[in-house]
Amino acid sequence: MRTIILLFASNVFMTFAWYYHLKHQGWPLWKAILISWLIALFEYCLMVPANRIGNTDGFNLFQLKMIQEVITLIVFCCFAVWIMKEPFHWRYLVSFAFLVGAVYFMFTNRFV
Repeated sequence: MRTIILLFASNVFMTFAWYYHLKHQGWPLWKAILISWLIALFEYCLMVPANRIGNTDGFNLFQLKMIQEVITLIVFCCFAVWIMKEPFHWRYLVSFAFLVGAVYFMFTNRFV
């Protein structure tokens, strides 16, 4: 559970670092880069321990990456809709359902 919480927190910082500057088109590029890097520092301070703890707790590398990608999409969708005011389309939910299916196959041993 610690891994999941750290990954969620890390992805909040990552999403802001990668995309929030798009809301501020008037910023000079150097400012957007500097602010993004400062935000990304906090992201790394959470992501590295999340991966170490997750690996120690028994997740393999593929599982950690799959968990991180699903969390990234959840955080990104919330950010895009609530912060950036982007419209949400039904096909995004269908795509997300396929990713949840990928997670299911990643963690199941039924087909091995």
